[in-house]
Amino acid sequence: MIFWRRKKNEADQDKDAKDQALLHHKGEPSLEPAAQTQDPEAIDDAAETALKDVVAEETLTPESHITPDLPIIPTPIHTPMDDAKEAEELKDHSDEGGWLSRLTKGLSKSSNKITQGLSDLLTKRKLDKDALQDLEDLLIMADLGPATAARIVKEFGENRFGKELDDAEIRGALAAQIEVILTPVAVPLAPSKQADGPYVILMTGVNGVGKTTTIGKLARQYQMQGKKVMMAAGDTFRAAAVEQLSVWAERNHCPIVKKDIGADPAAVAYEAYEQAKSQGIDVLMIDTAGRLHNKKNLMEELQKVLRVLKKQAPEAPHSVLLVLDATTGQNAHAQVQAFKELVDISGLVVTKLDGSAKGGVLVSLADQFKIPVHAIGVGEGIEDLQPFTARHFARSLMGLGD
Repeated sequence: MIFWRRKKNEADQDKDAKDQALLHHKGEPSLEPAAQTQDPEAIDDAAETALKDVVAEETLTPESHITPDLPIIPTPIHTPMDDAKEAEELKDHSDEGGWLSRLTKGLSKSSNKITQGLSDLLTKRKLDKDALQDLEDLLIMADLGPATAARIVKEFGENRFGKELDDAEIRGALAAQIEVILTPVAVPLAPSKQADGPYVILMTGVNGVGKTTTIGKLARQYQMQGKKVMMAAGDTFRAAAVEQLSVWAERNHCPIVKKDIGADPAAVAYEAYEQAKSQGIDVLMIDTAGRLHNKKNLMEELQKVLRVLKKQAPEAPHSVLLVLDATTGQNAHAQVQAFKELVDISGLVVTKLDGSAKGGVLVSLADQFKIPVHAIGVGEGIEDLQPFTARHFARSLMGLGD
């Protein structure tokens, strides 16, 4: 009986040995756990003691001793304007197109009116006296004004009379003549900080032309160029004007100086200049009232603002801009004339060129007044207000590419 059990045990042992040989190659390290040489509770107590010692050492030891080779790097200053720039860079601009594309689209109402009229009047028709008269009438209807239209048509017909012209030739020739008129007034505005204080821009214009919005857009563009900008709410007679400018100031993260409704605009201008100078501001933009129906009071108000500024800086304001709404057409001429009698207008900004078919008014303004046109607007976006360029405008007005 004992012999049989021994044989059975030996057979089982042989079978186990063969199974182990199949599972583990020769020379493979053993997977058997190491012998327990210490009590588990003693090991836990020792580990807890060691951890307490490390914590105590870190608490008492300076960081420079722990990481002597790592320099301390200060946290970079990140302003709200930096956030705005980064957001603009990350924005999807794929559907916006370039400035020329937006300009052409914005002037489409004006260009369609002109080009359609040209197609109806002159295509495959000899350029005779009646045709030239029709062309002049068309340009007048496009708000180029009688004097400017007559000048363009006279020059246009000098070397082309009696010839048969196609649509492309006519538009190209007219665009070239308009470019000649516009080139002398296409002057960009590039304000820079003065030696004795900020560059001061006084914004003028009747109510509703987009004056406050223009201030906000220009301010953002100057900020994107690295300039520090401050706004001053000088139209103290309209709560809406102060509120709108405050919204733009908050949106652009730039300081604004404002007072209660009915306060003296000259006091706003004085305080704004003082603060801008002390804060190292590069560009100070001052809004003003636009109540042409009370011309005498407006003149006195603007003259007082000018006197206050010149006491602080003899050359201030460095620019006096008049904002015009293109949708008013030939009425813009009356606005320029009226404000020229109040202040010395140094430049124009023409807005809302996308809102009507009266874009030609800019040509007649340039021809009659010869005042620099610094910027034009063809939409609501900040990027839709850009420096004025004669060639782009002339060709877009005629429905031509660059």
